[in-house]
Amino acid sequence: MFEKTTRMNFLIDIYDSLLTEKQRSYVSLYYLEDLSLGEIAEEYEVSRQAVYDNIKRTEAVLENYEEKLGVLKKYQEREQLIERLERRLQEEQVLDNEVAGLLQQLKNMD
Repeated sequence: MFEKTTRMNFLIDIYDSLLTEKQRSYVSLYYLEDLSLGEIAEEYEVSRQAVYDNIKRTEAVLENYEEKLGVLKKYQEREQLIERLERRLQEEQVLDNEVAGLLQQLKNMD
């Protein structure tokens, strides 16, 4: 399980096109740009509470998308399978350049 900030960064990256412009802007500034609630509030000329409420609602929306669509969960599962496969191939000493290249292509697909 990711820490909250890392998880939110992944969810924003995956689902940002489903957010409104305002939602996208606030969470991007907060999570990706690491601005404080006060800095965001000042930039948008709103209260810190308004920014906080918007970010909390947007976090819930992102978690809801993930609960229904499961894109991040599938990504994590796929990464774990690739790592297991790579370890197993190394143990059996059948990880040649071609297979290593194919595994790398799988890792880079997302």
